[in-house]
Amino acid sequence: MTSPGTKATEARRGHSPATRKATLITSCLAVCLAQIALAMPATLNGLFQDSLHPVGSQLTWISDAFLLPVTVLELTFGVLGDLFGRKRLLVGGTVLIAVGEVVAATASGVPQLWAGQLVGGLGAAALFPTTLAMVAAGTHTARDRARGIAVWTASLSTGGFVAPVLGGISGTYGSWKLSFVIVAALAVVTALVCRLLAEDSSSPEGRSLDWGGQITILVGLFALLYAVIQGPTDGWGSPSVIGAFVVAAVFLVLFGFAEHRASTPLLRLDLFRNRAFTTVSVITVVGMFSFLGTAYATSIRIGVIQHQSPLRTSVAFVLLGGFSLVLTPLVSRLLERANPRWLLAGGLLLMATGDFWMATLDVRETSLGALFAPLGLVGIGYAFSVASVTAVAVNTVPIRFTGMASASTSLLRDFGFTLGPALIGAVALGHASSAFQSHLSSSSLAPAAKSAATEVARAGGPLAVNSVPPDSAPGQAVSLARDALGQGYSLGYLVCGTAALVSCLLAMTALRGDWKGTPDTGESLTAGTPATAAPEPL
Repeated sequence: MTSPGTKATEARRGHSPATRKATLITSCLAVCLAQIALAMPATLNGLFQDSLHPVGSQLTWISDAFLLPVTVLELTFGVLGDLFGRKRLLVGGTVLIAVGEVVAATASGVPQLWAGQLVGGLGAAALFPTTLAMVAAGTHTARDRARGIAVWTASLSTGGFVAPVLGGISGTYGSWKLSFVIVAALAVVTALVCRLLAEDSSSPEGRSLDWGGQITILVGLFALLYAVIQGPTDGWGSPSVIGAFVVAAVFLVLFGFAEHRASTPLLRLDLFRNRAFTTVSVITVVGMFSFLGTAYATSIRIGVIQHQSPLRTSVAFVLLGGFSLVLTPLVSRLLERANPRWLLAGGLLLMATGDFWMATLDVRETSLGALFAPLGLVGIGYAFSVASVTAVAVNTVPIRFTGMASASTSLLRDFGFTLGPALIGAVALGHASSAFQSHLSSSSLAPAAKSAATEVARAGGPLAVNSVPPDSAPGQAVSLARDALGQGYSLGYLVCGTAALVSCLLAMTALRGDWKGTPDTGESLTAGTPATAAPEPL
């Protein structure tokens, strides 16, 4: 129990139990909001397809327009929070999400919807690293840190649970525009709560704006993500995609040089001399790619291919995100008492099992009951793995670098998230297009129907054929398109499962030491074992 004298000391330092609790609550509300805004479009992909008729990569860009600024700017917002105070970013990020959702809600076409997603993504880019840094900075014991991270990750996943429920209800009984209006209202309320209750924090020592690092990482990551997302549509050998890859390679190398020469770098490259931090960084990208790739494939399967309602689509996302909330007490206790290495490996193994199971389901199977077990395994695995990677990454660095580590971890997580829809969409649609052409040419359909279906597929791919009226000429090929899409997205699930399995094996073989999460105040960033310096006294 904390003594009265200790409580008085904490109050003088501005870190009383009440202020720490209020800051934890507001941080969790803000990260939940950011995740709601991020996850909302996945439930509405079917409505976007029916209402706005996106073609090629346009549907993928609706999700990735939000994820792009999140991934590119998280390091920048991490240093801004350390320098100028994290509360400003907390409030400002929620306001930006509100503005972005309003822009999206008033969209009459795909470009304005992209613009709204882009603005909302700027707000989320501020919230993801800022909220995690505020949680980490407000905890000074292993127990508090484990609980804070568990609650933060549960809030993150709760956003993924709430988003499909809101999107499903509003999309089914209202419209996709109403979904964005609801998120905008939630953002306004969250901004007011954060403004009133959150306690400010910062870590300016050893931090600077580092313009060289910020410019090079921004250009490099933007070019890389553009090439990955646009490659399936323009062709991997097209000049624009090859040029983007070249630009990405050049600027990411320049980023490394800039950070090596900077006296106060945006990202300390010696963080990666720590074997655990480097290993978890790789696992974070690959594992989170697997999770959001699974979510994206499920969204397309139910909403776009099977044309089921957003409300039914939301059930799948409840399975994917809801377990993190239910399992929060267990995850918190296990992070205190068990080696996160085994939690991480076990969670990834569950994700792989669920994905391989999903790959075996026939696309004509529309019963939601068939999805409960495989998607439940993915959801449970995600609950354990996302908390574990966050705990290991944040706890392997000195406490004054928690802002940098939080931003780096958020960047890697969301980089994996961004790759999920882009790569799975590319793999699935590429395979589906080839399969559809093969099935169409060998089918017994009349030449006129084949010609009409070919023209539709040339303009919008198998997804467009799958959406035409069945009684039209190209509509005679709908069943062929559906079967081809089923094969393509089954391959997507296999890719996600393989990625999760590889990450599981990496966690089991490459992570060593005991990572129970004792906050470190030392300066050692090297070695492959956890820091052992005594925690900062309360």
